[in-house]
Amino acid sequence: MFFTFWGLNIIKRPKKVSVAKRGMERMFDIMLPNHAGQLPISKMNMSGVGSKMIQAVMKQKNVDPLPVMIAQAQKMGIKMVACTMSMSMDIMGIKEEEIIDGVDFGGVATYIGDTMDSNLNLFI
Repeated sequence: MFFTFWGLNIIKRPKKVSVAKRGMERMFDIMLPNHAGQLPISKMNMSGVGSKMIQAVMKQKNVDPLPVMIAQAQKMGIKMVACTMSMSMDIMGIKEEEIIDGVDFGGVATYIGDTMDSNLNLFI
């Protein structure tokens, strides 16, 4: 799984890490979700009611929340790569210290090379 731009928020640590940020990096940090558990779950937010409805249905159908699914994927050996190219982590102001353990760092060319023979790869 390759995480770039907005997808990087999915693999950020649940607890905020203190790293120096300035300007736009700070703005992104303030405006974007801190981790997978804070991501909006539905585009039909309806002042928060939509998210609560989807969460209730997920719980009723025994669908794990995203942070649990990420941990399960890592336990299954799914390789996760955070894009370190100047167009992703650097622009978004996300530092390596903010990314969860078990995630590799690399560029898209390396990722594509690594996944050439895989049956499935996800570009998020």
